[in-house]
Amino acid sequence: MNYDLVIGVNPILEKLKTSPEEISAILFARGPLRPVLKSIESDAQKLQIEIKFVEAKELDHLAQGQSHQGVLARVRAYSYAPFSELEKIVASEARPQRVLILDGITDPRNFGAILRTAEAVAVAHIIIPKDRSVGITPVVLKASAGAANHLRIHRVTNLRRAITLLKGEGFWIVGLDANATENYDSKEYPHKLGIVLGSEGRGIRPLISQECDYLVRIPMKGKISTLNVAVAGAILLYEVSRQHNGIDKGKPNG
Repeated sequence: MNYDLVIGVNPILEKLKTSPEEISAILFARGPLRPVLKSIESDAQKLQIEIKFVEAKELDHLAQGQSHQGVLARVRAYSYAPFSELEKIVASEARPQRVLILDGITDPRNFGAILRTAEAVAVAHIIIPKDRSVGITPVVLKASAGAANHLRIHRVTNLRRAITLLKGEGFWIVGLDANATENYDSKEYPHKLGIVLGSEGRGIRPLISQECDYLVRIPMKGKISTLNVAVAGAILLYEVSRQHNGIDKGKPNG
């Protein structure tokens, strides 16, 4: 399959707004259209995007269990941004820069939620490994609520080497680790910062942890010992954003 699927109302509305040229067709379930679906149909007609009406069973099959809300879009297959692009950006810009580094996130809903938070706090660049990591899938696109359309996602063969290159450009690297001794809100975060989140369950791999300049944890007051990676990542990202907000005024980096 040389195309991706965008599933559900909000992700499709976001795609129509940001990159309609990537949409090859929009599929609606047969039957009366709700007002929001009529709005999508109208936008598609104005943009001369192919519209198809199919049986709801076909949408169910294509969505593979995801809630499609009566509409799917076929879009150009996702194209990852080259890491060389990020290298040029971090080398040429002096303003505060934040890069999110994901070490083996495998759950597409977690990945989508992390992308949604990253976009909300103006972290524009995400690095993920090619192996042992979920990529951009229809589930990820839906979970991100369209945020993936606004981000540059760099898929690299060697995550450790990518971190080393960032450090060579003056970046400090912080990793979120449940076993760290310092709390996430006790640090003053540098203005050129790589933020590492580990995989569900095992966390950051040792060879990646060794590349971190420091590790921080989110203290737990209740009976459970850890948070979901998407929730924990959101807490750290918002703390970094809070500290940097007076400097970059919330503008995207890159």
